[in-house]
Amino acid sequence: MKRWLDSFWRATAYCVHPKVVLLSLLPLILMAITVLGLGFLYWEAALQWVRSLLEANSLWSWAWGWLDYVGLRNLKSVVAPLVVIFSITPLVVVMALLAVSFMMTPALVNLVAQRRFPDLQRKHGGSTLQGVIWSLASALLALLVLILTLPMWWVPPLAMLLPALIWGWLTYRVMAFDVLAEHALREERLELLRRYRFTLLGMGVLTGMMGAAPSLIWASGALFAAAFVVLIPIAVWIYTLVFAFSALWFAHFLLDALNDLRNEPLDMQSPPVETTEPLVL
Repeated sequence: MKRWLDSFWRATAYCVHPKVVLLSLLPLILMAITVLGLGFLYWEAALQWVRSLLEANSLWSWAWGWLDYVGLRNLKSVVAPLVVIFSITPLVVVMALLAVSFMMTPALVNLVAQRRFPDLQRKHGGSTLQGVIWSLASALLALLVLILTLPMWWVPPLAMLLPALIWGWLTYRVMAFDVLAEHALREERLELLRRYRFTLLGMGVLTGMMGAAPSLIWASGALFAAAFVVLIPIAVWIYTLVFAFSALWFAHFLLDALNDLRNEPLDMQSPPVETTEPLVL
């Protein structure tokens, strides 16, 4: 519990570090560049396509007539741009966040290692390719479990508990691998996951629940179109900060645990783990 709390407060303090704040702004920068590029290339074509779809729809034809009747004819010109914006923004945000996730975690782990554990040897127990395969396999398994448990979501307590457990498990799996890939041998990583499995799962569940806050802002942006342009970037930034905090928390906890593991007397260390790495930990 002492290491859990210590790493929690250290991660919180690191969130105001200039490097972390700068990294948290990367999704907004990438999103702005992507939107400007797509807008320059495809904005007019997308508007024309959406307008043709709306005009061909009988329901929308009735809506246009009603807008003319109540004197809101000018509102028609706003509908097509809003449809395009609402359609493309989730895709742009997801692409930006995925790109930043691959850039942020190594940078944050290096920040923690350089400031707290400069003498901790890097034994390179996991490659980038292994990390990508591990993350994709974990994500697919989490999505499969999520789909299989959907009927249970009709029970109110389970509707809140199951997503938190699933995303918490996914967070702990991905973060633990990414944090230890550079510093720990494969055997050391498995030993730490064996020792602290439930602690790491609890950290993943807690950070997964924290990640629900941006979703509320995202929903508000969908409900209030006038505030969409402001609320969605705020949601993306908060989500990135939660991601940064999660990476920092796991980095502080696991690098400290790895350092203690290597300093243990040989007669206190556990025997080597099995060579076959399990998919589910």
